[in-house]
Amino acid sequence: MGIKDGVRNKIFDPFFTTKPVGKGTGIGLAISYQIIVDKHGGRIFCNSQEGKGTEFIIEIPIQENTLKIKTL
Repeated sequence: MGIKDGVRNKIFDPFFTTKPVGKGTGIGLAISYQIIVDKHGGRIFCNSQEGKGTEFIIEIPIQENTLKIKTL
């Protein structure tokens, strides 16, 4: 439970994993980061306490409808 302090700053790196070889690809959080931050202009935060648990907070901005209607 929880993520160690020395590991937390690497969790969004592509192919980073703490699992044994063959048990994980290490791309899940990297892909999540890319979608949330790069594609949607959002933010993702990780709050973790070793031995207690981890919480991820995702913020995605709301965009106003920018459709313009042309009248004839």
